[in-house]
Amino acid sequence: MAEPAHHDEQDGDETPGYVPPAPKKMDEMLSQDTEDKSLNDYKKALLGADLGKGSIPFPDDPRQVIVNKLAVLVDEHQDLELDLTGDLSKLKSKPFILKEGCTYRVKIYFYVQREIVTGLKYVQRSMRKGIQVDKETNMVGSYGPKMEIQSYTTAPEVAPSGMLARGTYVMKSLFTDDDKNEHLKWEWQLELKKDWKD
Repeated sequence: MAEPAHHDEQDGDETPGYVPPAPKKMDEMLSQDTEDKSLNDYKKALLGADLGKGSIPFPDDPRQVIVNKLAVLVDEHQDLELDLTGDLSKLKSKPFILKEGCTYRVKIYFYVQREIVTGLKYVQRSMRKGIQVDKETNMVGSYGPKMEIQSYTTAPEVAPSGMLARGTYVMKSLFTDDDKNEHLKWEWQLELKKDWKD
């Protein structure tokens, strides 16, 4: 698999005045300020008790961030899940059904391996009939390499409602970071309906 590509400025959302920190290798970070207890506690929280040593769950995969799955968590309904490990071009063939006015959150599952990744972001653009109707940038944070899958959940949102809101939306998703690496970019569809039934 190829290394992450760099994306266009328009895909990621730039925060005015925000300057990302200079990238640091994990060994460099671990060797600094070893006498600082609070910093050591932070390193353990970021990297786990083994401080990320040997955390390469997929040694044959050169990627640093491997996005595994997206789930739409809906109150009073079963979760909707997208497997992001296969052929991404097929994701639009079966749209998610979302009931208008429901409260939902988006949860992303991913692995980080080899090095710490800083400033992860989840950018989602909602398109309807070829026109962008919404764009959200979620600051996911910094994550260290671990053997276990990690996750991020967005804040709750309420789906739009009303006859004019109902219909098909193309969702353009991007998992990126401070260095503008595209860890994964994919499209999927949501069908906003009056009820959960097809």
